Amino acid sequence: MTTLRLGLMLLDGVSAALVFLLASIVRFGDGQWMSIWRGLGFDIRLVAAAFGIIWVAALWYRGLYHLRTRWQLRSEALDILRATILVAALSFSALFIFRQYGVSRLFLTILFTVQPIVTFAGRALLRTWFTYLRRRGRNPHFMLVVGTGPLAREFADRVESHPGLGIRVIGHLAESAEVPGDLARPVLGSIDEMGRVLEEDIVDEVAVCLEPEHQQYRDLVLRLAVDQGKAVRVPVNATGVLLPNSREEEFEGYVVRSLVFDQGHEAGLAVKRVFDIVGSLAGLIVLSPLLLATAVAIRLRDGPPVLFRQARAGLNGRPFTIFKFRTMVPDAEARLVEVRHLNERSRIAFKAAEDPRVTRLGRTLRAASIDELPQLWNVLKGDMSLVGPRPPLVPEVAEYDAWHRRRLSMKPGITGLWQVQARREPEFDRWVEHDLAYIDRWSLLLDLKILLQTVPAVLGRTGK
Repeated sequence: MTTLRLGLMLLDGVSAALVFLLASIVRFGDGQWMSIWRGLGFDIRLVAAAFGIIWVAALWYRGLYHLRTRWQLRSEALDILRATILVAALSFSALFIFRQYGVSRLFLTILFTVQPIVTFAGRALLRTWFTYLRRRGRNPHFMLVVGTGPLAREFADRVESHPGLGIRVIGHLAESAEVPGDLARPVLGSIDEMGRVLEEDIVDEVAVCLEPEHQQYRDLVLRLAVDQGKAVRVPVNATGVLLPNSREEEFEGYVVRSLVFDQGHEAGLAVKRVFDIVGSLAGLIVLSPLLLATAVAIRLRDGPPVLFRQARAGLNGRPFTIFKFRTMVPDAEARLVEVRHLNERSRIAFKAAEDPRVTRLGRTLRAASIDELPQLWNVLKGDMSLVGPRPPLVPEVAEYDAWHRRRLSMKPGITGLWQVQARREPEFDRWVEHDLAYIDRWSLLLDLKILLQTVPAVLGRTGK
């Protein structure tokens, strides 16, 4: 969903700047439009860029970058129209206040007629493309539906009838032992077994679709879902029970009240992804001599393989393959049982300063965290972020307590709050507390602070 939001923001901003330039050419002529703007005291390139930024800001204000439960063309068109009126009103007001009477009204008419049409068409094409990708199984979100009654079945059907949402309903939780025989999807357990289901399955969203006679389960379900950082959707009647701090949306005749972890950070998370792409790509290019030299050194000294690949748990438990430079003997994972007694960490995690499986070169690479650099490729692919909770081993997640699992609600990172503040902390629970503090306090500024603190924390062996 973040990728789509980012694509929409870039498309809207660039298209708005281009429409501004084209409207100038159409109104003033190919040979005169730049000189006319210079005569008014404006640099057309800066004005076009500013218009693109203002246009994106107006669309954001109208909620067009929110994680919606519905993508309906009619509501999209109405929101774009409202954004157009807002930007037009601001533009005319600014021209009046600053007495810029020389700006052509015909130019403004062309601009504010063409721009919403271009925006709507571009978004429709981009959504069509994403719908095509999602039909092919790319980047799905998995929804668990709580309830088996008519509301639950109908809501699940309508969600999956819109492939552009990218949501797959994995199954239902039953209110009682009596399960309707005509359910189109599997019953994964009872509501009492919700904790187990959230542990065993990848769940991004929980739809609470309880009939009136089963509303006593509602608070329990909400608490379990929110505690683990899941997005919550509650389809209700317009006069239904209020859900504090939720966002209300309309979907297929339902009023859907949504609790989403990042519902106040849509623009920030899009910028975070841009920063991840730019940062990881720049890192791979700038550090390519070091990466190549490290690969050659491992190959010559310790033999193949150069890279270590391992299954890790990503966002909401999604498995992915993490890449590192190999710092251990090739059969290190098979020999884990032999060194369990050396573990310096409590409970779930494993860390041993004197691990005999680590090679001599590997100790040097680990001391400078050079072994972590191939994870820049994971960041570029979208499996990880530059900053976030560290990705756990897949078997470790099975041992998590319920409150530990909320650390999976944000994309894992190469570095994080734990690395700069609790790098040598032996208690696993303290690691998790730092991860949850990061999730609760997340901002772009916090990411920047962590990145700036990471290098001295690693080289100085601080962060205790």
